[in-house]
Amino acid sequence: MVEKLFFFAISLFASTVGAICGIGGGVIIKPVLDMFSSDSVSTISFMSGCTVLAMSLYSVGKSMAAGEKTVELKSVTPLALGAAIGGIAGKLLFDVVKKSSGNPDGVGTVQSVCLAIMTIMTLVYTLNKSKIKTYRIDNAAISVIVGLTLGIMSSFLGIGGGPINLVILYFFFSMATKQAAANSLYIILFSQITSFLFTIFTGTVPVFSPLSLGLMVAGGVLGGMLGRKVNKKINNETVEKLFAGLMVLIIGISIFNSLRYSGMI
Repeated sequence: MVEKLFFFAISLFASTVGAICGIGGGVIIKPVLDMFSSDSVSTISFMSGCTVLAMSLYSVGKSMAAGEKTVELKSVTPLALGAAIGGIAGKLLFDVVKKSSGNPDGVGTVQSVCLAIMTIMTLVYTLNKSKIKTYRIDNAAISVIVGLTLGIMSSFLGIGGGPINLVILYFFFSMATKQAAANSLYIILFSQITSFLFTIFTGTVPVFSPLSLGLMVAGGVLGGMLGRKVNKKINNETVEKLFAGLMVLIIGISIFNSLRYSGMI
């Protein structure tokens, strides 16, 4: 029972900061559970994805019901559709790597290394983004292609989008931090719904504890509620500092997980 309460606490924390920063929470849940849980990589990815889906569904639904105009539907929907399609490709890639590794921990090593590299690149970009020229994509086809790439990476890593969403929205759409956070959750919602349905219809749902999943989803929804409230009370600079701090934490955990899965520690 202690482990299940730990799952709830991690989901609550990750979903709260995920809703504030727009990273969804999976980028925290996945590596932390990889570190502490005895569940398989597939089970952790599935439960993390369900938690992120619940949080993003609440956050985006609440925002739209309140009539908030933070999501740029015309610009971001093609990106979200591309991410949804890429999410399926990412899950197929995950299955290929899992089967070809011949080692249950092999795919975990690959995921952890890739996540560490991606997070380091995201942190470097975030710290230097004021010096980097940004663009404003208006072409739907290009947005779909960018989203496709985004979805493949996010789904394969089991993080639901996370930090890379924000970099894409900063660089390709010239969005401010809090605006990017809201649009990132919209993209995550699309990709997570598609990923969840694909898992259900293909019969590839891994073995999991219903109680653990229920507590994680509850933590995700509650975190979405808390995150929305906090996000409205803080400025862009504070969000950026929180985001950078989280990136440092995730890099450290990912490096540790890659060493653990490879048997080096």
